[in-house]
Amino acid sequence: MTHSDVRAASTADHELIVRLAFGSMAAQTLRAALRLRVMELVGDAPRRAADVAADAGTESLPMTRLLRAMTALGLLTEHAPGAFAATPAGALLDSGRPDSLASFVRMFTEPTIVRAWEHLDDSIRTGEIAFDRVFGTDFFSHLAQHPELSAEFNAAMGQAVSGAAAALPYAFDFGRFSTVTDVGGGNGTLLAGVLDAHPGLTGAVLDTAEGLSEAPRTLERHGLHGRCSLIAGDFFRSVPGGSDLYLMKSVLHDWTDDQAVAILSNCRKVLPPGGLVLIVEPVLPEVVDTGADVTDGGITYLSDLNMLVNVGGRERTRKDFQDVCRRAGLSLTSVTLLTDAAPFSLIEAAPC
Repeated sequence: MTHSDVRAASTADHELIVRLAFGSMAAQTLRAALRLRVMELVGDAPRRAADVAADAGTESLPMTRLLRAMTALGLLTEHAPGAFAATPAGALLDSGRPDSLASFVRMFTEPTIVRAWEHLDDSIRTGEIAFDRVFGTDFFSHLAQHPELSAEFNAAMGQAVSGAAAALPYAFDFGRFSTVTDVGGGNGTLLAGVLDAHPGLTGAVLDTAEGLSEAPRTLERHGLHGRCSLIAGDFFRSVPGGSDLYLMKSVLHDWTDDQAVAILSNCRKVLPPGGLVLIVEPVLPEVVDTGADVTDGGITYLSDLNMLVNVGGRERTRKDFQDVCRRAGLSLTSVTLLTDAAPFSLIEAAPC
């Protein structure tokens, strides 16, 4: 192929590449805004950049430049020269909001996460986890050794699950079950949403001691101490019996196929007749269709690479889920898109 045979790139093609190349800068803009408490200081009504700067303890002109960059990113509006207010999207960076994504943004712009991405090409070459080589230990052991980072991770996962916690209780027939165990349920946000909507259910959250650290507050906030227990344990060793529904969201994608099979096998061992395993994860199509399947802007595929470099897991197709379920003695019976929390799907698996 000669240069004359190459289709000329359009302006949109150039813009796409430049926008992607600047992606890490946009992420660090969000991180700086969080560290300077910009959204808490700006608020919903127009406020002058000089006043925001004074409250944040910064110089006025650099703050104005930050606020204008955030405006260009869709996080603020500039109502008059130097006067800014939050957009609905930008307001999600306010740590005080119940639907805040501040911890999520802090975690995924955290240098600990980002450093392994610098070695993505090495992980592609070798299939090995970059994080382990960079830090000398695996991701979750690193969290256990750094309590503040672990707390941020738990908060981030709680915020990440909020959409599913609102949608899931009404997207699945929980009424035919009596007790549900949320395997790897972290701070209990997902299970609390289910139990709130289904007062006839009782439940349990299984996770490590570090993962459960914020769960008592979640149960207290929802008034669920009498209906939900917290179990510190290792789902690779065992899963507690006593439930007829075992739920797990964004757990299997953290692990290799063999590890996923081990988790599912432990659920299968304690599953009673008529019991079910309900998996909530994205399900990749067999072929990427950029017109239909990448509705989340490709985030699920970036998540797949994040699993590769940081923890060694992967996002999976329907066939991939069928395979790990079969190896664990389970039969995948249905896959349904969780419409109000896309790209997540409900994957139902019953004993073979």
